Amino acid sequence: MTYTVNGRTFDEEPHPGQCLRTFVRSLGHHGVKKGCDAGDCGACTVWLDGDPVHSCITPAFRAEGREVTTIEGLGSPDDLHPLQRQFRDAPGFQCGFCTAGMIMTSATFTDAQKADLPRALKGNLCRCTGYRAIEDAVNGVAAIEVAEPGRAVGASVGAPAATDVVTGRARFTMDTEIEGLLHMKVLHSPHAHARIVSIDTTAALAVPGVHRVYTWKDVPRKLYTTAIHTDHLVDPDDTYILDDTVRFAGQRVVAVVADTVGAAEEGCRRVVVEYDVLPAVFDPEEAMADGAPQLHGSDDPFVQDPVRNILLELHGEVGDIEAGFAEADVIHEGTYFTPRVQHAHLETHGSIAWMKDGRLHVRTSSQSPSIAKVKLAHLFDLRPDQLRVFCERVGGAFGGKQEVITEDLVALATLDTGRPVSLEFTREEEFTTASPRHPMKLTVKLGARSDGTLTAFQVRNVSNTGAYGNHGGETLFAAGAAISTYRCLNKKFDAYSVYTNTVPSGALRGYGMTQPAFAVESAITELAVALGIDPVELRRRNIVRPGDSLVAIEDGPDDVVFGEDGLGQCLDLVDAALRRTGNGQVPGEEWLVGVGTACGLHETAPPTEHISEAWATLGEDGVYELAVGTVEFGEGTSTAHVQIAATQLGTTPARVRLVQSDTDRTGFDTGAFASAGLFVAGNAVSQASEALRTRILAFAAAHTGVDVASCSMDDDAVLCDGTRVPLTELLDAARPRGIRFTEARKAYGSPRSVVSNAHGFRIAVHRVTGGIRILDSVQATDAGVVINPVQVRGQIEGGVAQGIGFVLTENFHVDDNGVMTNPNLRNYRIPTFADIPRTEVLLVNSSDSVGPMRAKGMAECCINPVAPALANALEDATGVRFRELPLTPERIYSRIGENRSVPTT
Repeated sequence: MTYTVNGRTFDEEPHPGQCLRTFVRSLGHHGVKKGCDAGDCGACTVWLDGDPVHSCITPAFRAEGREVTTIEGLGSPDDLHPLQRQFRDAPGFQCGFCTAGMIMTSATFTDAQKADLPRALKGNLCRCTGYRAIEDAVNGVAAIEVAEPGRAVGASVGAPAATDVVTGRARFTMDTEIEGLLHMKVLHSPHAHARIVSIDTTAALAVPGVHRVYTWKDVPRKLYTTAIHTDHLVDPDDTYILDDTVRFAGQRVVAVVADTVGAAEEGCRRVVVEYDVLPAVFDPEEAMADGAPQLHGSDDPFVQDPVRNILLELHGEVGDIEAGFAEADVIHEGTYFTPRVQHAHLETHGSIAWMKDGRLHVRTSSQSPSIAKVKLAHLFDLRPDQLRVFCERVGGAFGGKQEVITEDLVALATLDTGRPVSLEFTREEEFTTASPRHPMKLTVKLGARSDGTLTAFQVRNVSNTGAYGNHGGETLFAAGAAISTYRCLNKKFDAYSVYTNTVPSGALRGYGMTQPAFAVESAITELAVALGIDPVELRRRNIVRPGDSLVAIEDGPDDVVFGEDGLGQCLDLVDAALRRTGNGQVPGEEWLVGVGTACGLHETAPPTEHISEAWATLGEDGVYELAVGTVEFGEGTSTAHVQIAATQLGTTPARVRLVQSDTDRTGFDTGAFASAGLFVAGNAVSQASEALRTRILAFAAAHTGVDVASCSMDDDAVLCDGTRVPLTELLDAARPRGIRFTEARKAYGSPRSVVSNAHGFRIAVHRVTGGIRILDSVQATDAGVVINPVQVRGQIEGGVAQGIGFVLTENFHVDDNGVMTNPNLRNYRIPTFADIPRTEVLLVNSSDSVGPMRAKGMAECCINPVAPALANALEDATGVRFRELPLTPERIYSRIGENRSVPTT
């Protein structure tokens, strides 16, 4: 059979039933991505005789004798297609995993299709951008700027990998060819709770091509936690690589290694497992009750109450809560529920391991290769020098890759077989085995005087950590910070992280704050309605101000620097914006219109220790090299780090070469999560670059015989008392003396500062169907000095889009047996282009006292006020309060209607 791909002819025979995506990738065209293998996301889009098709659902044989064009064939770095140039210059991407498919689809658009992008792009999903940047790219709206030497901070410069992303040359985790590569697939438990009686692997091992079948008997019997933190003691060691007890439907039971994915899958099907099914519990309140099935024993001393299935409970009180309620004129109490939410990053989890020169190498999709290395070394008794872990570009994460959930199995198989081994999650496995956001039930009780002054603030939080405790304790601590947004002399917080027989919960953007933000900000608005005070005004009267203590669950010293009224300014900006757009057109008489606002605070780094080391070097070619361990997955830290270094070194971003996320080539880095990629790693980059500048200037002064005070950096040279000395001349002078221009610095996540933000919506609600249209969306953020304005705008828009999905479209449905019933993008329904409004982004004019270049990381917290702002707008429109998410049309329809009075529940 003959196939033509990007003008080149191949005489190849696809495997029976093979799809065009895997076939084209096997020919070396890795720009074609896997996001779903179900025709839902569009990441695999190619042209077939000039027409865009989803190659994952197109049989390979249908391309015989036809012209296939992938992103690599559309244009090259030296000769970009106009759409590639537009996506680079908008920029129309963040992580870039969806970009090839977006370009291949939009490059075929007619003028009519460009005028109706909600319909034209319905087959292409993006989890990062919020789609506004993609719209700009399609329409040729450019935002990228060229920075002057030493002035990169504050400019909207492009990402270092931009050209590679838009041409499909950027390499993600699975975009590689390794000779002799074996493939792993995993058999998952059908039961929510069971003891494994026996496993018969005989038939599986008889499958042609199967090399190994691993059970719980074949792995190190070491307890560990899959969660990634510098201090592993903050998370419980309650997990085995493979176990003889399963605690949720989807838990891995057996791993099969074979020559092909198909053979490994067939091996899984032929494994015979006998289970002794045990009683299961899915509700955390029931799990804490007497007589509930017990999930874990007392092996881990950090599990607080295994008998009651309580991983951790927190209790704190400041002042006298009963006295506070006694002096209140109005008391509001309500219970709020937020469900599981999946990250739905388009690149699924995956890792590849191989041996080289007696060392284990692991290429992985992770937010922290440094800590993944620490965990693997612990599990397999390896010395640090025996192990390398690294990342290429990562296709989205949002906290979902702050886990070690594929690296351990491929490391096991490679150490055993000596062969390279790959494990790549399917989309279904992402939903059923990876770690979604913690479901939380929060009861909020507020007391206030008639003038709106809060007298009592009480929160009870029950968090469902699922079958294992990864992130269960840390998210519970983070949730406690929700009560620090408002001043009140009397506060009480009671919280429980509870084991249940459901998929383990994990880290997700907002990390423990998104759920309580929905509850607290909804309750504040309900209290305002009861008091007859405007909800924005009630917030103004009670929000914390500079000089206030950020009291959360205890009144004690902390390392948080809180020195400016960013929150008050955010509220004012959002309020003014909604008033300015208040005369917007209403869809019609059948629609009810409402306005809602919410706000929040977020600390710029986790309270546990966060470490990052950066190395800055003047290379032998006169170009600077910056080495930092932080991973790039669309959060933009790579761009920001280059901008910081270029500014400190008086040069342009083009003269800074970046090396990142490789434990062999960079220093230790805790990871890119909780905005620490900017705040902590950015500080390390700034300090290392500043130190390198000092070293270069001192050498230049000595070399030219002038005072160092008269020397300054000048792009590719040093200006010494008016004389321009090229960096290459300094290198030539330093080399015979054995002098190298290199500096390293470490930065830590302390002290920390505070990011403020507020969000506002104006919505229309259909009286009959319960459908919601977002008329206006606005977010204000206090991000300190803005390093890259277009990136900050994009991060906010992406966070708002995820928040809207969290509220309106996404539904993680689990049946009575603990099994997720809609494990695919089509039925889970992350937002499409048509679902997301264009958000007005407003930035407070401020600076930070402890952040790099006086900047704050802000990509984590922008999601937090979205859900309560929308719920508050819904109540304003309908007079009905909804305290459970998601706010689907069916749920709204059942509660509202003309001339119907429905009490709040």
